[in-house]
Amino acid sequence: MWDQVYDPLHNTVLSTIAAALPVVTLLVLIASNKVKAHIAAVIALVVANLVAIVIFTMPAGMSLRATVLGAVTGFFPIGWIVLNVIFLYRLTVEKGVFETLQTTIGGVTSDRRLQLLLIAFCFGAFFEGASGFGTPVAVTGAILIGLGFSPLAASGLSLIANTAPVAYGALGTPIAGLASVTGIDPFLLGAMVGRQLPFFSLIVPFWLIWAFAGWRGMMQIWPAILVTGVSFAVPQFAISNYINPWIVDIGASLISMACLIFFLKVWSPKELWTSPALRTKDDSAVGRPVAKTSGIKPTTAQVWMSLMPWIIVCVILLIWGTDMFKLAVNKWAIWNYPVPELHQMIQKVAPIVATPTKEGAVFSFTWLSYTGSGMLIAAIISGLLMGFSPAGLVVAYGRTIKVCAYSLVTISAMLAIGTLTRLSGIDATLGLAFAATGVLYPFFGTLLGWLGVALTGSDTASNILFGNLQKITSEQLGISPILMSAANSSGGVMGKMTDAQSIVVASTATNWFGHEGTILRFVFWHSIVLASLVGCLVMLQAYVFTGMIVH
Repeated sequence: MWDQVYDPLHNTVLSTIAAALPVVTLLVLIASNKVKAHIAAVIALVVANLVAIVIFTMPAGMSLRATVLGAVTGFFPIGWIVLNVIFLYRLTVEKGVFETLQTTIGGVTSDRRLQLLLIAFCFGAFFEGASGFGTPVAVTGAILIGLGFSPLAASGLSLIANTAPVAYGALGTPIAGLASVTGIDPFLLGAMVGRQLPFFSLIVPFWLIWAFAGWRGMMQIWPAILVTGVSFAVPQFAISNYINPWIVDIGASLISMACLIFFLKVWSPKELWTSPALRTKDDSAVGRPVAKTSGIKPTTAQVWMSLMPWIIVCVILLIWGTDMFKLAVNKWAIWNYPVPELHQMIQKVAPIVATPTKEGAVFSFTWLSYTGSGMLIAAIISGLLMGFSPAGLVVAYGRTIKVCAYSLVTISAMLAIGTLTRLSGIDATLGLAFAATGVLYPFFGTLLGWLGVALTGSDTASNILFGNLQKITSEQLGISPILMSAANSSGGVMGKMTDAQSIVVASTATNWFGHEGTILRFVFWHSIVLASLVGCLVMLQAYVFTGMIVH
């Protein structure tokens, strides 16, 4: 049995700096654009192992086992989702139905800004609610690049849009994870998050268009942006506070999508925005051909054929996301592998937990209930309906694996870092540094959620990692534990756009692998500023507008 050590250097500042080395190494290497993402991830993983073993005194055998467990977890389920989303996208392109989808969406609006609202925000929020775990960015990034957006615009804007819905993603999985470690009723946590994020559901659509088209371009379509934001924020608040936290994104996204489409039937901007590039410098657009369609209006049958793959995906993922389905298939379609000499051999200790708690290290291979498995089934059904033979699907899948190979290596390495830092206590050391901020804790506690997602790539993982710490610290400071537990999730959503895993998903979906540093530099300040705004809101709720806190 090994107990985690949170101050190995007997100096809080030095221990915190040591704990930050792996993530700093990763971000610096990626942002430099001089080191490929998969190489940067492997180097950062080596650094994480050295820090865990040499400084945090983790036994070398445990460190290596944690690394392998994380790498495998990186492929299942995250890499598995990305691989199969790209597979479906490539099938639709090869059969030409994606071009029909482009023409169909262009029929709703040819204005690039409105396409962003419809696809990146509304459609992305639906996929976040149905499956989460990288699916929204992979799907919307692929669609936007197919519509002719520049790679940087398609990647970066998909990441910015995939923020406000994240706390309720995958049918409320982050809320369930938060409830499991804090012991707080998930309905209370969901309701509290629903009193924080709707403000940002109003802001993010404006922010998205401003990042793409600038202030003037944003103001030209402010009525459409307002309709999108209000029609998402109001249902998000109402469903989370008066129904349940599981269907928030599904309901809000469908309502928002319908309201925007109906609004565009009676309103259109005076000036169409047709440029597919970012208003600011966008080298990724240079030399790229503008997406062209045949110009022939597709028949009703062709339109339904273009929508068919995505309808199948939506139906299957909605089924795959339910507890009823998971419980039914996981009774037999599962293989649990407790990692020898790692599972239950590491102990969390105070002040991270009230009483010593053993860490589990089980690889749970739920091969059928994975979101990626549902995506693969949807892709196979869609491919057969589009006219592919079984042999043709196998060949196409082989090509997809070749395209995604480096991305899959990168994602596995990222998750290996996240798993190792969690099991070694490195993440907890960083969390304790945030927890020592006293009266400013509501602000920095919110940023702790941001850090958790930036490190792990998942709001669920961040909630599990830091949820109990938020509860303990807030109780010690006399602040509502419901408020700060929820703030961990709300702050975390803004870290989603900067986590390396999501950036790799975006670069893979847009076929722009190797430019992760450019994407990171584009989204980083958007992420920091929005997370700070969430922190300011939580500060106000903690000390001024205390009536907003759920009790």
